Amino acid sequence: MALPQGLDVDGFVRQVLAEDLGSGGDVTSNATVAADARFTAEMNCRQAIVVAGLEVAAAFFRALDPDIELELLVDDGERAEHRTALMRLAGNARAMLAAERSALNTLQHLSGIATLTRRYVDAIEGTGAVLLDTRKTIPGLRELDKYAARMGGAHNHRMRLDDGVLIKDNHVAVCGGVAEAVRRARAANTGLLVQVEVDRIDQIQLALDAGADRLLLDNMDPAKLREAVRLVGGRVPLEASGGVTLETIRFLAETGIDFISVGRITQSAPAVDIGLDYAVSR
Repeated sequence: MALPQGLDVDGFVRQVLAEDLGSGGDVTSNATVAADARFTAEMNCRQAIVVAGLEVAAAFFRALDPDIELELLVDDGERAEHRTALMRLAGNARAMLAAERSALNTLQHLSGIATLTRRYVDAIEGTGAVLLDTRKTIPGLRELDKYAARMGGAHNHRMRLDDGVLIKDNHVAVCGGVAEAVRRARAANTGLLVQVEVDRIDQIQLALDAGADRLLLDNMDPAKLREAVRLVGGRVPLEASGGVTLETIRFLAETGIDFISVGRITQSAPAVDIGLDYAVSR
C-alpha cells in the first residue's frame, strides 16, 4: 500500500531520531558495541495484528545505515498472525540499535490503530454502513494516523478544517440555531458540501430546509436513528457519531444509516506488541 501522497517520511524520521538520539547519540551502543559489528534480525509481531507503517519503520533503519539489507515480508493492510515475521534486516549493529525504538514505536502505534479499526469494520460487515475516522489524532501525526485507519478498512473523513464544512454544536450555539448556521454556511459559497450535526429529531427538517447536504446524528440511540432514517428518506447521507463502541456499533449500523464515525480508532487505540529479535551476530 502506498503511503499518503506528499507525506514527508524523511522529515518525520529526522525529527523522531533527533528526539531520541539527542546531541550525544546512542551512548550505550557506542560504548559497548564495536563500530564495525554487524547483526541480522527479524521484526516479529507478538500478537495478531493488522499491519500499518512498515515502510516508515524501515526508513528509520535506512536513515542510520544506508547500506542496510532490508526485506519487508508483509504489506500494510494485511492481517499478520502471532509470531509472523514482518521484516528481516542485516546491517551495522550500532545503527540498528539506535533506530530500533523509533522504528518500533511508530510501527506499534500505527498498527495498533489499524488493528482496532479492523475490529470495528468487521463488526459492521454486511450492514452497508461505512466506518469513518475523525480529526481526533495525535497532533503532528494526523496523516499517519489516518493512513493507519485506512489500512484497517476505515474511510478518511476530514483531514483538515479546510477539507469540509462541518457545523458542530458550538457553531449552532453561536449562530442561534441549526437553520441559521446552515444558511450562513450556504451563503459563504465555499464550494464544499455542508454537513451539520444535530442531536434532536426536531432539528432534522430545519437542517434539510436550510440546505444541509449531509447530517451528523450525534449521540442518538438506535430507535432515534431509525426515526431519523425514516424522516430523511434517503434525501441526504446520514452519519452516526458519539460514544460508539465495539459493543454498540452493530446495533447502530443496522438502523440503515450510511456512515458511522468513531474517534476511538485513532484517539484510543492501544499499541500492539512488535519486537526486533536479533538472530545472528558476527
